[in-house]
Amino acid sequence: MENTAADPDGRLWSAMESRADWTGATVLDLGCGTGFHLPLFAQRAGRVVGVEPHQGLVGLARRRLTARGVGNAVVLPGTAQEIPLPDASVDVAHARWAYFFGRGCEPGLAELARVMRPGGTALVIDNDGSRSTFGAWFRRGYPHLDPPAETERFWTLRGWTLDRVDMGWRFASREDLAAVVRIEFNPATAEEILRHHEGLEVDYAVNLWSRTF
Repeated sequence: MENTAADPDGRLWSAMESRADWTGATVLDLGCGTGFHLPLFAQRAGRVVGVEPHQGLVGLARRRLTARGVGNAVVLPGTAQEIPLPDASVDVAHARWAYFFGRGCEPGLAELARVMRPGGTALVIDNDGSRSTFGAWFRRGYPHLDPPAETERFWTLRGWTLDRVDMGWRFASREDLAAVVRIEFNPATAEEILRHHEGLEVDYAVNLWSRTF
C-alpha cells in the first residue's frame, strides 16, 4: 500500500532514470523487502537480484516474482554488509529506505563498492528531513537521527551526488493513509499527525544520492 502511494507521478523514477540506465544491465535491489520494485526493474534489465536480510520478506518477494511470471529476477538472503554477489558483478544498485542512513553505514558502502562494476551506478533513496510535510513528521518521529545537514555532509564527502525530489504520497482512502502513517511512526506521533493532516495527499521530499564507480 505504501509503495503504491509513493511517487504517484513518477518523479523519483524519472530522477533515477536520469542517473542510471539499467537497460540490459545487472541490477541489485539491496534491501528489496517484499520485492515491490523487482518486476519494475526486470522490465528493462537483463538480470535483477534482490537482497533482503529478513527471511519472511525473502519469501514474499519470491512469491511476487512467481505470481508475475518474472523470469529474469532472483531474491537472495543477505545484508548490506555482506552482499551475496561476486566482485564487480553489478551495473546498477538501488537501495530505498534501507540501511544507508549516513553515519554507521560505512561497512555497507565498502561492500557496495566491492560488487559494483567499473562505470556502474548506485542509487540510494532516503527521506529529506530538511523540508516538506513528511520531512517535518520524520524529524519529529526520529529525533535521534543526525540532522539533515550532517547526513548531507556525510554523503557529499564520499563523492555522492544529491538530487532533491518532491516525490509525494497519494492514497486512495483516508483509511489507507492512516494505516501507513501508523506503521511509519510511533503511536503518539502517528495520532498527532492524523489529527492535524487533512486529505489524501502528503507533500513528501526525498533525497536521491547517486555515485558512479
